[in-house]
Order: sequence, then C-alpha cells, then structure tokens
Amino acid sequence: MNTIEFDLRGQLCPSTLLVALKEINAHVEALGQGDKLCFMITNRDATVTIPEFAANMGYAVNVGKRDGYYYIEVSRKSEQVGNVL
Repeated sequence: MNTIEFDLRGQLCPSTLLVALKEINAHVEALGQGDKLCFMITNRDATVTIPEFAANMGYAVNVGKRDGYYYIEVSRKSEQVGNVL
C-alpha cells in the first residue's frame, strides 16, 4: 500500500475540490488496490467539501490537522473496509 500525496496548501476552494476530484478519478485503480491519497490543504472549507464528495463516491475519508495545515486521506471504497467515517 502506498500513500500518494498532493500538496494543495495555499489554494482556495473550489480549486482544491476540483483538483482532488480529478486525482481521485485518476487513481481509481490504485485506490482499489489499497493505496491512499493524501491531500494537504490550508483552506478550511475544503475539509468539508472534499470529504463530502469523496464519501458520496463511496470512499473512506479521514480528516485531521497537522502543523499549520489539514490533511484529507481518501482510501479504498467504504464497503471494502467498513465505514471509517
């Protein structure tokens, strides 16, 4: 299992959301194989919009805060790992 990181710090919504959705769709196969996508963001609005859209697509989502930024981890579809939200 790999973690693929995307540094979106400094970008505003909807830019962060659009990039995240593009990358989720581009990495469907990797996500299905157990890889995770990690989006590093500074825009607090994206901590709601990205997880909402990813969860609606059926992915498990974990949101947290680190030193000066937020992270959003998107992983395997929820029905494959249980409800993580």
